[in-house]
Amino acid sequence: MAVQQTLSILKPDATRRNLTGRINALIEASGLRIVAQKRLLLARAQAEAFYAEHRERPFFASLCATMSEGPVVVQVLEGEDAIPRYRTVMGATNPTVADPGTIRREFAESIEANSVHGSDSLATANREIAFFFSQTELVG
Repeated sequence: MAVQQTLSILKPDATRRNLTGRINALIEASGLRIVAQKRLLLARAQAEAFYAEHRERPFFASLCATMSEGPVVVQVLEGEDAIPRYRTVMGATNPTVADPGTIRREFAESIEANSVHGSDSLATANREIAFFFSQTELVG
């Protein structure tokens, strides 16, 4: 097992419903540590830049609109096998098939308003963390 870092975003649907503490409690209960965190409002252009790899997909415009409709909480999580561990804690993208006790099963409103985002690989995590945080902001 390797100590990794991964990006977590608590999406606008979660911050609107004041779920930050409840979601972070599930994250921390899984053994992951929050080593950086900030609350911000993504401009549409920032959302488009962050999700640029999905530009050609049919959901791109809707995703960017959703991510810029209200505040998000961006976080860096750290721990043993943080990337797959957080993906397990998040649950399936579709909350109706997500395992009980996962963030998306417990809190998501829909496939799109599914409360959280997480990096899917080490390369993605490195790129996504650097998008939002400088090295001096990562305080493990």
